[in-house]
Amino acid sequence: MNKRTTVRLPTELLNRAKRKAAAEGRTLNALIVEGLWWIVAEQKKTAKGKRKLPRISSATGGLRPGIDLTRLSDIQQADDLEYVQRMKHLK
Repeated sequence: MNKRTTVRLPTELLNRAKRKAAAEGRTLNALIVEGLWWIVAEQKKTAKGKRKLPRISSATGGLRPGIDLTRLSDIQQADDLEYVQRMKHLK
């Protein structure tokens, strides 16, 4: 059963909706009904629950063993070793 209601729309939105409905050979009512069904269906899909994303990294944090942050040479050596490993995988 259909019911009547009054909706207040901004003039520009109403004019654009009327033009779109006319261009598609539809009534303004049909356009509004389809739009509302689409919105309600989208909310129903997202209301199922939060999607839990997988963890990006399994790293637990902290420093690598054997690296002393007070010694720049240790940091540079670790970077160099990491660079060499990456280059081996690119070949």
